[in-house]
Amino acid sequence: MSSAAPPELPPGSRQVAKGAGTALLARAGGVIEIVSQPLYVWLFGLPTYGLYMVLWSAVNLIENIADMGMTSALQRVVPQARDDAERAAALRQAMLLGLAPCILIALLASLGAHWIAEVVNVAAKDRDKLATGIAIFAWALPFWAYVEIATSALRARKAFGPEIRLRVMWEQILRMIAATLLAALGAGTLGLLIAHLCSLAITCVFSTRLLARYYRLDLVLRGAGPSMRARTFYAGISVLPSNIVNRLFSDAPPLILNLIIPGAAGASAAGLFAIARKIASGVQLIRQAFSYVMAPLASEAVRHDIRHVAEIYGFATRLTIVVATPVVCTIAGGGRALLALFGSGAQAAYLALALLTFTRLIEAVAGQASAIQSVISRYHHPLVGSAIGLAVSLALGALLLPQGGMDGMAIAVSAGIAVSVLTPMVQLWHHQRLHPFAPPFARAAAVAAAVGAMIFLFSELLWPLHHVARIAIGAVLLVAGIWVSGRFGLSHDDKLALGKTARRLRLL
Repeated sequence: MSSAAPPELPPGSRQVAKGAGTALLARAGGVIEIVSQPLYVWLFGLPTYGLYMVLWSAVNLIENIADMGMTSALQRVVPQARDDAERAAALRQAMLLGLAPCILIALLASLGAHWIAEVVNVAAKDRDKLATGIAIFAWALPFWAYVEIATSALRARKAFGPEIRLRVMWEQILRMIAATLLAALGAGTLGLLIAHLCSLAITCVFSTRLLARYYRLDLVLRGAGPSMRARTFYAGISVLPSNIVNRLFSDAPPLILNLIIPGAAGASAAGLFAIARKIASGVQLIRQAFSYVMAPLASEAVRHDIRHVAEIYGFATRLTIVVATPVVCTIAGGGRALLALFGSGAQAAYLALALLTFTRLIEAVAGQASAIQSVISRYHHPLVGSAIGLAVSLALGALLLPQGGMDGMAIAVSAGIAVSVLTPMVQLWHHQRLHPFAPPFARAAAVAAAVGAMIFLFSELLWPLHHVARIAIGAVLLVAGIWVSGRFGLSHDDKLALGKTARRLRLL
């Protein structure tokens, strides 16, 4: 009898559904983050929260530049590695290239905190501790880079579930507990920054323990061959501009608003835009869940046949649209109720919230193209969409700012995001003849649009009620809307790909 191993099967819709489900749970920390933001505003005030978001946005932005694209590189290189040694070599190279610049920048920022503090607009009560806060919070940069690279390495091994404990328990819940305790002890402005730093440090420890399950860390400590070093470097540097642009759209607006609006008003404007972005990011979680899955699966599927990539591309897009559309319409319809959780002053962010939310729907539906493009296309292809999207955003920003304030910023960012995610979809069709619109896409889109419109209209009718009641009813509408969209918008084969979930939810 032959002892040869059976041939490896290409990934299909079932793996996409299973992986996206666990990845979405892993990203549930983002939902907790949405809930935690009102707590931070209540504990520390809007100007202090705005300062915190300015510093955290700066860390996020710098990390996406300084990590050399290593989080994306692992998604391309690790699934194509032949053995444990090559996978360990890729992880080692990613850690070296991604962490070294972040550590150096953190050191320089900590030493130059007094000079950085002079250009940050804050409330008068936060001014005295600003330099100290910057010096401390600068070290969130290498911690965050380590967490991002480690969790990316786990996803590259299709280990989507283990991120749940990291993102939910240690990174988010611990942060809320620490912030509450420090606020009770009178820590003030520094309390929120220290709480964030502590949660990241503990997450790094648990990230390392998880890495040991999926990588041979003894091999990671050894040197990597020149071939793997080059492959990892080129895979990262090719998507670095795209990663930078995506992060600019998320984290640059609060920084810019803080710089162009003086005093406490600048901190508050940054905080309000950050609130709108955080709420809208509820939609982005869906896109991220599928993108995390699509990158390694597409990298593996293309080794078999590009038709397998087309299969999972279409399925992911259909499933995204039936889930994301009810979420978007619930957030847009109940946006004023959600903003009421942050106080009456937060209502000024409604237009920004609505624009960003509907833009995130476009991003969720079209975003699968970017993930696929990053692992199967030529290295320079991701640069095109990023460059065009950034140019559109900068042009609109020059026209609308500073007079347009927060709303003008939202228009510029929304247009840039839409262009940057639609361009890769066009490129995939032009270069690889891949698109997600084959039947039954039209059915899924039509049902989702009808359900979303009904949710939005019903949410508008609830405006006389208290905002807590409107949010509670909105949650019921959201769950019902997703079920109806899935029940009538997905084909029989799509439902079968959902496995036990479809039967438990009675979608079949």
